[in-house]
Amino acid sequence: MHKHILKLVTYFSFCLIAFTSFSQTHQKIYDIIEAVSAERIQKDIQTLADFGTRNTFSDTLSNTRGIGAARRWIKSEFQSISKDCNHCLEVFYQKDFVTKEGNRRVPHDAWVVNVVAIQKGTKYPNRYIIMSGDIDSRASDTMDFTTDAPGANDNASGMAGTIEAARVLSKYKFENSIIYVGLSGEEQGLFGGAGLAKYAQEKGWNIIGVLNNDMIGNIKGVDGVIDNRTFRIFSEPVPPTETERERQLRRFYGGEVDGISRQLARYIHKTTKTYMPEMNPMMVYRLDRFGRGGHHRPFNDLGFAGIRIMEAHENYTQQHQDIREENGIKYGDVIEHVNFDYAKKLTAVNAINMASLAAAPPQPNNVAIGGIVQPSVKFKWDKVDGAIGYKIYWRETTSPTWDYSRYVGDVSEFTLNGIVIDNYFFGIASVGENGFESVVVFPNKIFRD
Repeated sequence: MHKHILKLVTYFSFCLIAFTSFSQTHQKIYDIIEAVSAERIQKDIQTLADFGTRNTFSDTLSNTRGIGAARRWIKSEFQSISKDCNHCLEVFYQKDFVTKEGNRRVPHDAWVVNVVAIQKGTKYPNRYIIMSGDIDSRASDTMDFTTDAPGANDNASGMAGTIEAARVLSKYKFENSIIYVGLSGEEQGLFGGAGLAKYAQEKGWNIIGVLNNDMIGNIKGVDGVIDNRTFRIFSEPVPPTETERERQLRRFYGGEVDGISRQLARYIHKTTKTYMPEMNPMMVYRLDRFGRGGHHRPFNDLGFAGIRIMEAHENYTQQHQDIREENGIKYGDVIEHVNFDYAKKLTAVNAINMASLAAAPPQPNNVAIGGIVQPSVKFKWDKVDGAIGYKIYWRETTSPTWDYSRYVGDVSEFTLNGIVIDNYFFGIASVGENGFESVVVFPNKIFRD
């Protein structure tokens, strides 16, 4: 009798878990969206713009002007947030020295200083999801470190969004760690990101992904389009660190657009459409804008997953421009061009994705796939700590998103009957007891039986 009751309880528990993982909606995520404040973001953008210039090589001694004043203020904001959450953030400077020699955009030797705030996870403290904004700004001439360069949208918007995400998410506890960081030296050569990526590698951080926010406040494009719902997610197709063997195998088994950064982009797309369906996330299959770069790239260079989140419609008259008016056109990155409600939306996009990833178990390891010339697809993978089950995803080979899925329970192998392997791409995600999922893992091994 007791055995039957135990089986019944186990069955209903499984059904509840399956329902939770299928529904993928959590009230906490909606609460996070509501907690993001456009007013606080506006206040922080104004404060950053009021430092006059935040050029990486500008004044470091003044308390009211230059990069030094800006980074000290950012650090004090993180420390204030930490105080409010019972010192839940570890706040510190991470810095590297750059020299004029060999760097054509460096006017003089200087320290490139990042401001880092770490919110440690309760279960996986060495697994990190990172949100970054850039501290620095620039005038028309990147070597000019004295002219006013308020950088309201580029990139006080991303920095303010990062601070606001810290305010909101610090009210919660997560299984994985979250890092909020202001990076410097972006305009001169991505120095801050390169320094932190190297630091992360030396410290042995297990990075889930990097969400680089660079310009999240403009809705009026130079193309004449006004759009307060669409935003871009840039991601490279495969890591630059892949081996020659991995490159050769892709010719036969696929995966040309299924690297770790692309999977992170798909995760963000899915989470956003689930919780903020009014938004239009636009995945761009490119490392960054045409011929240009962003602070996620140094992480990509070392094999870490990283993407860039930014506005869909840029206005080039407001980027990297001295403040002036010519032929009726007002140039300059000033605060009146920033849409704070839009910056709030993109900050919320970041916050809910970081919360979801920080609450999820690690992704499955050693995902293998089989089923060549068979009417079914077979999978094997290594289980991971914290997962109560796994979910198989698949899509047509031309689809940008994972369109079909099946929860298969707490198993390490499964056969998906009635589906021909040739016609789809497949992946596996871990599912936690709380229903949150890891990033999908594209198979990295082939087996025959």
